[in-house]
Amino acid sequence: MSLESRRTWAAPEELIATLRAARHLHRKLRIGQDDYLYHQGELSTRFYLIESGLIKVGIFREDGVEIILEFMGAGTVCGEGSALDCLPRFSSAVAVEAAEVLEFDTAQWPADGAESALVLMALLRITAIKQRVLAQRLEQLFSREPEGRILDLFQRLARTAPGVDAVPAGVLPQLTHDHIAAMTGMTRVTVTRSLNRLRSRGFIIQEEGRFRLASLPIETCLLSDN
Repeated sequence: MSLESRRTWAAPEELIATLRAARHLHRKLRIGQDDYLYHQGELSTRFYLIESGLIKVGIFREDGVEIILEFMGAGTVCGEGSALDCLPRFSSAVAVEAAEVLEFDTAQWPADGAESALVLMALLRITAIKQRVLAQRLEQLFSREPEGRILDLFQRLARTAPGVDAVPAGVLPQLTHDHIAAMTGMTRVTVTRSLNRLRSRGFIIQEEGRFRLASLPIETCLLSDN
């Protein structure tokens, strides 16, 4: 399973290029597999642009259950929220595979620097995109049945997480049933049953371990457990 085939989110390339170009504002870091880039609850003025590898970003509830937000690969940004609002981090980021990142420290930026202004504008746009995705996920948690939640997730991934290699339209990142459960707020058993129903009704296709959306009107997919 390639790293890029598991990436679930990517920022527009022009915004990533703006961050990379600000060479005076970042330094390159390498982190090993299973090492944490940052921990939930810590205070930090740093955020990261991932250049290679795969980073899992998730929230741990008080009962220890993990909610996976995204699998972030090359061309993604994480940790920017706390770096800008100076509040404790609401999520953790751990390397699924060894990764190379660019670390930015907002505390070290020149207040009136042109590079700082360009990076801040890029971050604002990236944050707005993330906010929209989180709003959509919150809506589906409260308004959709299990099959609808999965289809919402798959539609979003098909739009925002293309692999770097040319893959057929509608082919999704490689996610396990456990990953899908952690990204939709359901149990693994419910996910497995829902995927089976979606396959049997022709809404999704599974080929070589990857799911693909069928070309059917999603509006007709308001399914239930009944």
